[in-house]
Amino acid sequence: MNAGNIFADVPAQLPDELFEDLLKTAAVRVERIVSRGQCSPEGFWYDQDRSEWVMVLKGRARLLFDGQDSPIELRMGDYINIPSHVRHRVEWTDPEADTVWLAVHY
Repeated sequence: MNAGNIFADVPAQLPDELFEDLLKTAAVRVERIVSRGQCSPEGFWYDQDRSEWVMVLKGRARLLFDGQDSPIELRMGDYINIPSHVRHRVEWTDPEADTVWLAVHY
């Protein structure tokens, strides 16, 4: 058994995004991501082999998808399903507060 709290144990200093696997099997990976102002490096695009369903549990973020002119804003409770090989990047996360994401890679 594995139990925990998605909002617990966030470091006071967060120079880089925090990625933590909560569950990992051959078929699925559930991950907690914590951002505090971090975004994708200039020119970097995620191009993942697996689809990803992601939800913002706390905070705010903006995702930009390749070919779109403006990013999609995600706020607390918002989620999006990103099919595999859909290029995207994190354009912005709130620098004043933690953005806590729940990501399911499948």
